[in-house]
Amino acid sequence: MRKFDYIIVGSGLAGLYAAWKASLKGSVAVITKSFVRESNSFNAQGGIAAVTSFDDNPEIHKSDTLIAGRGLCEDRSVEILVNEGPSRIEEIIAEGMKFDTENGVLALGLEGGHHKRRILHAGGDATGRWITEFAISKVEGRENITVFENTLLLDLLVEDGTCYGVRCWSSNPQLTDKSSEGNGEEIMLFADHVFLTSGGASAVYARTTNPQTTVGDGVAIAYKAGCRVLDMEFIQFHPSGLYLKDSPQAFLISEAVRGERAHLLNKAGKRFMVPIHELAELAPRDIVARSIFKQMKQDGMPYVTLSLKHLDKAMILKRFPGIYAKCKEFGYDLTQEIPVAPAAHYSVGGVMSNNNGRTDVKRLYVCGEVAATGIMGANRLASNSLIECLVFANRAVEDTVQVGKVDNFPAFEKQYSKDEANAPLYQELRQKVSEIMNANAGIIRSEDTLNEGLRQIAELGDVIKQKQAERGGESNREYYLEASRRLLCVARLIMSPALLRKESRGGHYREDYPCTDEGYALHSVQRRGKDITTAPVNDNYFNF
Repeated sequence: MRKFDYIIVGSGLAGLYAAWKASLKGSVAVITKSFVRESNSFNAQGGIAAVTSFDDNPEIHKSDTLIAGRGLCEDRSVEILVNEGPSRIEEIIAEGMKFDTENGVLALGLEGGHHKRRILHAGGDATGRWITEFAISKVEGRENITVFENTLLLDLLVEDGTCYGVRCWSSNPQLTDKSSEGNGEEIMLFADHVFLTSGGASAVYARTTNPQTTVGDGVAIAYKAGCRVLDMEFIQFHPSGLYLKDSPQAFLISEAVRGERAHLLNKAGKRFMVPIHELAELAPRDIVARSIFKQMKQDGMPYVTLSLKHLDKAMILKRFPGIYAKCKEFGYDLTQEIPVAPAAHYSVGGVMSNNNGRTDVKRLYVCGEVAATGIMGANRLASNSLIECLVFANRAVEDTVQVGKVDNFPAFEKQYSKDEANAPLYQELRQKVSEIMNANAGIIRSEDTLNEGLRQIAELGDVIKQKQAERGGESNREYYLEASRRLLCVARLIMSPALLRKESRGGHYREDYPCTDEGYALHSVQRRGKDITTAPVNDNYFNF
């Protein structure tokens, strides 16, 4: 039995920080489906939001978060974030994290939805990489942490509502038998506490800023295990992904670029955000993304223009060296004008957790983008995600002390095999799912598009069921067929509550119900084997 005190699934900031803090209490295994340095956290450009200046305070940060969340934020969760965030920043600075400074004090940026400069950044526009590298340095330096790359979570080892470990597919030579010849094999790892920090699901869309591995595996697996999944209809589309013709990957142009007064221009070269919102280009992301989408349709163009040519060139080069270099690589000059269009960026909903990271399954914790903590509401406030990783991973690790160790581990049998003949089927299905999601559950949805999307997903599901039946049923699971099932599950988890929510709010916009309806100021709740339902906001629903 491969046994650890902690298993951390995922290597973004939430996972790495949790691994470091957990290592102060016991042995840790970190598993990641690709490489440690491939995650949304690593790619984050803008920064991390926390109150660190004298002219700011947690109440203002809370107010900005609640406004962006459009009535679905949990007050208590937000209060924890804004009040404990500064302590986590102090902690990592004391441990060696270097944020950018100006004249000896922290340099603070401004992003959409914030009324104060409170965005700490590092390396200009490389905050995610710098803070992730900091977390990696804390992990790599500890003998009781083992990192297993190229190790994909297949299932959680759950019995009687308690999680005892993970079932994964690994081609990592640290885990596999030499006879597997690099194709990998099913591996079971056991632990007293399992942390799911596997990220979001935005790569189920055809145009995304996320790594292609970010397809919501963790949400689907936790849902299968019996966890409640909340608010999955709210997908945040980042307003400014660099437009690259015929490419599904949208290189992110940070919110911080607009924070430094870049302008969005229509086909005629006019600013179109000024009459739409008092904050113009710095309005909350859902408003900016939707406005860009509508402007693109009005102009008959696949993009709008982001203009920086009125700004100081030296400032741009100093503040955004990484974005400048990437734009140059694609033939664009960031100091002038570049084409941008919205792209799927962040899963606002996820696996429900309480304020200590606990889920409905005992000994299973969730942190980071995979979790629904009640903070983000219907629309994440820019740069709240990285600080959420630190605050709630810390709380979760501390909670494990109270939970204690497992007395006896049940026995589990292996279930999975891998048939490369099914690989083309998975790739074809993944392409179809991404197109279905873009066409039917994108920035603007309707009852007709959502019903059509669900119909097409059901048809794909029938294909997978037939393939599984040909293998002899549920007891003999196949790697690619299960990956296909998870994709279809995530698509349904997004579209089903979007169909139920007959209003427009935050990252969910229905053209057939364009107004916000306070009768829907409720969380959507999905649980395997039960009908979709709703839960009230600020009514102790997260207190479990």
